[in-house]
Amino acid sequence: MMRLHEAPDLHAPARLADWIEARLDAGLDWFDHADIYGDTRGEALFGAALRARPGLAARVRVVTKASIVTPERDASPLRVKHYDSSPAYLGRAIEAALQRLGVERLDHFLLHRPSPLMDAEATGRALDDAITAGKIGAAGVSNFLPAQWQRLQAAMHQRLSVHQLQLSLDHTQPLFDGSYDALVGDGLVPLAWSPLGGGRVCSGVAGALLERLAAERGATPAGLALAWLRALPGRPRPVIGSLRAERIATLQADAALELDRPSWYALLEAARGHEVA
Repeated sequence: MMRLHEAPDLHAPARLADWIEARLDAGLDWFDHADIYGDTRGEALFGAALRARPGLAARVRVVTKASIVTPERDASPLRVKHYDSSPAYLGRAIEAALQRLGVERLDHFLLHRPSPLMDAEATGRALDDAITAGKIGAAGVSNFLPAQWQRLQAAMHQRLSVHQLQLSLDHTQPLFDGSYDALVGDGLVPLAWSPLGGGRVCSGVAGALLERLAAERGATPAGLALAWLRALPGRPRPVIGSLRAERIATLQADAALELDRPSWYALLEAARGHEVA
């Protein structure tokens, strides 16, 4: 939902409610938000649609994120972008997201970025308390390194549920620096943001190979790039940014394709520019 505020044709509550319902009918029930998307407008537009269609809120599953304070939202004279994972800030962020989205519970609430100033014990306690209070269903993280989420997890009674990380054919580093293995080993569900690298996966040598392999399978290159991701242990959930119904349906279908091992590695080699060791 990062670009929802940039799609005026979906801003009418009834129109957006239709769009949401169509996604639900297609089996897509998770919707990814953050308070900084459109400076809270994304959540507010989504919430207005849920209020316009009674019963819809019970069918959606909401992910939202907080902890990034943009310069515009910094109340200090410095107007500096920073991260805030303090209990007071997170408490306000959770309450505000619930109000904007018009739901009784945030299914997943994620810390958007790790803060060097995070007090793991205090932050962990705040997340535990929010789960106990029924305000969030589960807590997770985004863009954390293993040591960062493990420090937070050690301070919590509840289990962290998901890690939203940058992962695609255009960004394979987590597969080779141990961070992806760590999240799977720790039982976190991987949510891959920018799974198409902003379109970069479909350019260059990797793009040409994607196009050829996709044509052989009657699929789209972008959809095959998602299938490449889905082949990984832990079955990453791609967080796609498109709001176009036909593209979403195509990506959903193509992402289910099974890639043989040589094809998977050929795409990896093309994307990285060299064969594996």
